[in-house]
Amino acid sequence: MEISTRAVAQVVLMGHEMERAEGELRGFVDRLGEDEQAELVALFWIGRGSFEPEDFDEAVATAKAEATVPTIDYLTGSPHFADHIEAGAEAMGLDIAGEEEDLL
Repeated sequence: MEISTRAVAQVVLMGHEMERAEGELRGFVDRLGEDEQAELVALFWIGRGSFEPEDFDEAVATAKAEATVPTIDYLTGSPHFADHIEAGAEAMGLDIAGEEEDLL
């Protein structure tokens, strides 16, 4: 996985604070590489049940193939996107809770 657990935790934290952190979140996601952005979308899809954790590579490939809008616009256009990313990270065995504590 290209995206770090810390980066996922940052997106989740900022996503829960959209009213005050939307600009920072947009800049952060825009600075991620293409692979990292696709993995973020894959985590989102896994978290909402569109893919299973064992299908992560397929989800990443699909995210790359179907990208038509900026990643941040796609994610923020979905209600509860931060919750879905968090659930996807947990399903993939990423311990973002510890990272979130370090970021606070």
